[in-house]
Amino acid sequence: MKHLLPKGWQRPKGYSNGISVKNGRTIYVAGLIGWNAHEEFESDNLTDQFRATLENIIAVLAQDGAGPQHMVRMTWYITDKGEYLANLKEMGAIYRDVMGKNYPAMACVEVSALMEDRAKIEIETTAVIEET
Repeated sequence: MKHLLPKGWQRPKGYSNGISVKNGRTIYVAGLIGWNAHEEFESDNLTDQFRATLENIIAVLAQDGAGPQHMVRMTWYITDKGEYLANLKEMGAIYRDVMGKNYPAMACVEVSALMEDRAKIEIETTAVIEET
């Protein structure tokens, strides 16, 4: 896996501009939200839902022998940009706690709503397990 950083560009904080993978098995994870295995929300707090969402992603990846180190792309959908920005420091700490120091290519988009009314964040993920 190779992180792509054009010459002269600032290194991005918390994500990669691009990632190149020579060969491997690809895992596509649907947009997951911050509820538990019984599809129940345990909190309406953005940071709690964020942690639960990341943990849900890890659980799905583990079903095929993958982990956060294999993630190459994430797309985050949030319902409130202001709330996201106000909690950015805590969310960064949660991200590092759950995902480690893997920073895939990412996009974060504010949306008017998610399909589950109580959901504040939804994340889609792509992972690649490189084969040698």
